[in-house]
Amino acid sequence: MKTKKIELSTLAEMKRQGTAITMVTAYDAPTARLVDEAGVDTVLVGDSVANVVLGYADTVAISMEEMLHHTRAVSRGLTRALLIGDMPFMSYNVTVEQAIENAGRFMKEGRAQAVKLEGGGWVADTAAAMVKAGIPVVGHLGLTPQTAGMLGGYRVQGKDAQSARQIFDDALALQAAGAFALVLECVPDRLGELISKRLEIPVIGIGAGANTDGQVLVFHDLVGIKAGFSPKFVKQYAQAGQILQDAVADFCAEVRQRTFPAEEHSFRIADDQFAALEAALNKNTSGS
Repeated sequence: MKTKKIELSTLAEMKRQGTAITMVTAYDAPTARLVDEAGVDTVLVGDSVANVVLGYADTVAISMEEMLHHTRAVSRGLTRALLIGDMPFMSYNVTVEQAIENAGRFMKEGRAQAVKLEGGGWVADTAAAMVKAGIPVVGHLGLTPQTAGMLGGYRVQGKDAQSARQIFDDALALQAAGAFALVLECVPDRLGELISKRLEIPVIGIGAGANTDGQVLVFHDLVGIKAGFSPKFVKQYAQAGQILQDAVADFCAEVRQRTFPAEEHSFRIADDQFAALEAALNKNTSGS
């Protein structure tokens, strides 16, 4: 039986019913297929691909073209999950027209069903314009990695009344702008719960406590593939990185010991066929 495709309305209904929403990042087709078949509801092609996969020091360096490349790849591996493309730094910060054009590229070229952008009230007008243009938008508040330097680095946000109120007001502004969901990163758990209860749209937490409407993790963090610093809010559900490293080490050892490839990995021909082949090769060699 074909599994029903996740739509924006599906997520809204999940919030109404109190059903937790799952989100995982993916950056290529095989990973997308894996997480889709595992039952993930939403897949985010995060700008975290910059440092997790491409080796950049941070997310600021990645370009629109690189993000579109990975989003297209992920789209080919999905059948059920909702695909969200992460708008990279400076792809929506200059003008509203620029933001709409780049968001439209995620939809047309990347085959995403929605885009995500970081920022508070200052991006509300941009988000509203995107929605008016027919582009579904996910907001991102709390710790916003693209502008982490302005927030004092990678640290918990909303710990005092003033900053918590600002995050709450920004969440309301994004909801009013038409965002259909919100990612809330690295805030105290009670603030995450409060915002989730006050907003009508789903709130997907990452380091925002257990009582948001859903949770998101970076795939490589989740499965235990080393990709740099691992935040406190990460839980590793497997040690895939060690398994993969051990597999490659075993391959290297068997090649050096000449135990791989074994007979079952090789293509054999009969002795008379080989004799004829060898004779033909020798004839060609002597004729030259």
